[in-house]
Amino acid sequence: MASYNIHEAKSSLSKLLKKTEQGEEVIIMRNGEPVAKLVRYRRRQKKIKLGFGAGLAQEIDKDWWKPMTDEEVEAFVEGRL
Repeated sequence: MASYNIHEAKSSLSKLLKKTEQGEEVIIMRNGEPVAKLVRYRRRQKKIKLGFGAGLAQEIDKDWWKPMTDEEVEAFVEGRL
């Protein structure tokens, strides 16, 4: 990671931007202390819009929420259901 003082960064900004385009990170220093990091810009991924799948799901059994009977539990445990 290369580092440049503010004066160098101002006078060679085009060169530093080319470096960041190639994936290199550049630190800008003031009086020997890091002040900023110049990194390549990456676009954010589009956020998923809520409700994009509305109407695509179908309810197979209207009574899915009801508890199973003892016979259904036994069949489920034995792998018959």
